[in-house]
Amino acid sequence: MSQNRSPERLVFFTDAVVAIAITLLVLPLVEAVPDAVAQHLDPAELISENQWKIYSFLLSFAVIARLWVVHHHVFEQVKAYSRPLMVANFGWVLTIVVLPFPTEVAGLYGNDRFTSSLYIGTILAASLFQLLMVLVIRRDPTLRDEDSELARAPLFDTSVNTALLAAAFVVAALVPHAGYYMLLLLLLPAIITRFRKTKSAPAEVNA
Repeated sequence: MSQNRSPERLVFFTDAVVAIAITLLVLPLVEAVPDAVAQHLDPAELISENQWKIYSFLLSFAVIARLWVVHHHVFEQVKAYSRPLMVANFGWVLTIVVLPFPTEVAGLYGNDRFTSSLYIGTILAASLFQLLMVLVIRRDPTLRDEDSELARAPLFDTSVNTALLAAAFVVAALVPHAGYYMLLLLLLPAIITRFRKTKSAPAEVNA
């Protein structure tokens, strides 16, 4: 079924879409320049007038970069793809393509309840599709090597990002001003993983 389906074309297509989406993020800032010139604003005023757009751009750039790094790590361990994996990947691609829209909404409307919920909800959807891809790969041994990290890692490790984003989504719905700051929690898994590796290193050396 899937043994002869190399994932390379799927990965190349996905990487191209991510590159386009991450480039689209900066277009509202580029378009703000001629408007500022027409209004006779100086560069400092241009920056101050577009603070939220700049913040949302930087945040979305970091979010897409983080999602891509995880996606890249997953597909490094994939040797074939199946239809369920392809469908889950296209769902993930859809959320990446859509993300510039809530980014622009956040840049224009700030941190009101609907805006922060829309923004974080889009990222949560991306994380859910990423988790779905991992589950598909774990369930189908023909898609990965037998000693793949995806097969050995506890399911909790693969779902922690989704759980953190779900918590951020709830907070955004209840306390809009705190919603975006909750996204900083996404740094925790990387910090915990690094701490684990540092802690286990001496034991491995002694062994």
